Amino acid sequence: MFTGLIREIATVKSFSGSELSIKSKHKAKLGDSIAINGACLSVVKVLNDGFSVELSPESKKHLALENYKNEVHIEPAMMMGDRFEGHIVQGHIDAIGTIKEIRNSGNSFDVFINVEKKFIPYIVPKGSITIDGVSLTVNDVDADSFRLTIIPITMKETLFKNYRKGYRVNVETDMFARYVSHIISHQSKNNSNITWDDVDSITARY
Repeated sequence: MFTGLIREIATVKSFSGSELSIKSKHKAKLGDSIAINGACLSVVKVLNDGFSVELSPESKKHLALENYKNEVHIEPAMMMGDRFEGHIVQGHIDAIGTIKEIRNSGNSFDVFINVEKKFIPYIVPKGSITIDGVSLTVNDVDADSFRLTIIPITMKETLFKNYRKGYRVNVETDMFARYVSHIISHQSKNNSNITWDDVDSITARY
């Protein structure tokens, strides 16, 4: 589990085949889970100046692989007793989004991101979303896009400063929205009638 707060912008040393090697200040251990641009990956090698992870064919299929070069966001998995600051992030990428527009609003930046329509039900206005591993709040949701507001310090201290129109990003939607949708979908298939009280009961379990 992760929180969506970037702990370091690390440097990609190499990406060959399925192995991605990272130069990092973080002292990883073999088998550690580390989110790289939001994707949970396992450490398979410990290097003097960083670590290496392995990407499965499934991971490669769902990630914006062109961004695994130069610099990347990293966040080690939470440890028991760590302070919880962002939101619950699994490190499971749901979709690849495309930057539609970045608008400077004076004291913040509005970022509009397109995604496939099938993912829109999991993106909730004023809910949480993770973009390349960064925990953010959704402002507005449209038919095939959503709007985020990025404050200057986030823009400066993350890779958002490099994003431009057409840039692709890893998107993890809200875990609870996915779970509730999945449960409702399966109950509907079984011809069960579900009420809003049922939805409240489901969400309360988490």
